[in-house]
Amino acid sequence: MFHVGILAHSADGAALCFVEMCREAARQLGAHDHPEITLSILPMGAVLEAWERMELATIVDYLGRTADRLAAAGCDFFVCPDNTAHIAFEHPGTQLALPGLHIADIVARRARDAGHRTLGLLGTTWTMTQPMYPAALARAGLATITPPEPDRRRVDEVIFAELCRGEVTDTARRDYVRIIADLERAGCDAVILGCTEIPLLVTPDVSPLPTLDSTRLLARAAVAVALGASPLPRWRGGPPAG
Repeated sequence: MFHVGILAHSADGAALCFVEMCREAARQLGAHDHPEITLSILPMGAVLEAWERMELATIVDYLGRTADRLAAAGCDFFVCPDNTAHIAFEHPGTQLALPGLHIADIVARRARDAGHRTLGLLGTTWTMTQPMYPAALARAGLATITPPEPDRRRVDEVIFAELCRGEVTDTARRDYVRIIADLERAGCDAVILGCTEIPLLVTPDVSPLPTLDSTRLLARAAVAVALGASPLPRWRGGPPAG
């Protein structure tokens, strides 16, 4: 089995991805069996101001230090359970120490294979307003709709003020469910939970639309690679091919 590196940027989503990788491997291999997994994380707070200024080169340099650590630990490839981080990874000229899976491409392929056509997108303000996800979905022949600006603010607020701090509230869940219902009325046939903490709040049983859980989809794709069912990735950052 290949050694998986988790290049973490936010803690709660990375923890959920780690656990899901172990659970998915156990479903395939048997109880208490899974690939070797190394998780490394630098504090996100150190680059939040760089995110506000969209200083992507600064962010890539910072996250690249984690990729270096994973490579030094012997990992064969990485996954980053942070959708927003992929905006920085796509910065031209990026060359990470390890190849990795691109979370948006994984979600897009799953959406296409499930027969979806128009996807609602929830995530941080950056994820909802930058072209990374729309481009990935377009490569799969899919369309994207994001909530209106007041709802984007609310989605982002819940992520940073609550979910990234381990808080899950009924008020936030009601707000997200209402926003998803509005996306359904706007023509969406599924919704991307495009921040890896959102699945802690929105589960399939409460969502008005089918959910594409980016955290668990990434984890399962990583296990498929680690077990040899899918090829090792080649992408090391920069604009994805085709």
